Amino acid sequence: MRVLIVHNSKSGFGSDAIFEFERALVREGDECVFRMLDHENRQWCYQALEDAEQFDVVVVSGGDGTISSMLYQLRDRNVLTCVFPSGTANLFFANLGNAADPFALARACRMGRSVTTDLGEMRWIDSSGKKHRKGFSLMAGIGFDAQIMQAAIPAKRAMGQAAYFAAAISHPKPKIHDFSITVDGKTHERRGISCIVANNAKIQGDVELIPGCSMNDGLLDVIVVEADYTAQLVRPLFIGLVDHDGRRIGRPRLESFTGKRITVSTSEPAKMEIDGDPVHDDVSKFQARILPDSNLLIVDSLSRYAKDDDAAPLFGNTEEIAFPL
Repeated sequence: MRVLIVHNSKSGFGSDAIFEFERALVREGDECVFRMLDHENRQWCYQALEDAEQFDVVVVSGGDGTISSMLYQLRDRNVLTCVFPSGTANLFFANLGNAADPFALARACRMGRSVTTDLGEMRWIDSSGKKHRKGFSLMAGIGFDAQIMQAAIPAKRAMGQAAYFAAAISHPKPKIHDFSITVDGKTHERRGISCIVANNAKIQGDVELIPGCSMNDGLLDVIVVEADYTAQLVRPLFIGLVDHDGRRIGRPRLESFTGKRITVSTSEPAKMEIDGDPVHDDVSKFQARILPDSNLLIVDSLSRYAKDDDAAPLFGNTEEIAFPL
């Protein structure tokens, strides 16, 4: 088996778990190429994954922003990919639902069970008129959520996920925006503190913001947060702790739409974030679209995306599993 591991050593708390995973994965006769990301190079993502098709499995390791950038680079290339959680929140990994233990992930790679998943793509124009395009695997939003992400940056390494909650509390009265939201040609006018486009909607605490949101349904979910005060956000989050998937009680103060192509405009420029990474300039308009069947991801039996059949994939009509243990 030929394996490529691409790792962001600056993500999260600098854990050595990726090296435990490598030792558990590689067997006699295998070849493993390990690449550390060089963020000083603007072409880091392209160069690190340029030859991805030459490997049996590609492992992408980092936080949600790093993972999304690499999955976007691997889109439509039919590369069997394992997502390894090395970040602060690791929400994409939580949405995928695999066991987080390095040895369990190594076994899943050798079993070779996979699922085809979607990505989202954002397009916007900055204040200088420059056009931008970026993929996202989780959520991209404008308004209060982006303000929180930016405020949490200085404390993320020391506080972890608690940095997001501390940032939210420090802004008790978020700015209210008028949003014009066009979903597959139909326009909705709404007021709120955030408008979020989601490919996955599970956040911290296993709370699903939108019931039934899936990364392989060919659709994006648009979420409007209608709260006036930060304290009002406690209600849907508290309800989410007792009703994780939102099917029994729902999500008060959150309204949602579903579609393939979304355009969002604001009454005035506001901060925007993509998979937790703030965009440098304030933005007044963005477009989002779904990129269906973009990635081929490793899953194990714990993932909700795994098929009911627990048998290992086979080579042709043989009795050999994909990559023998």
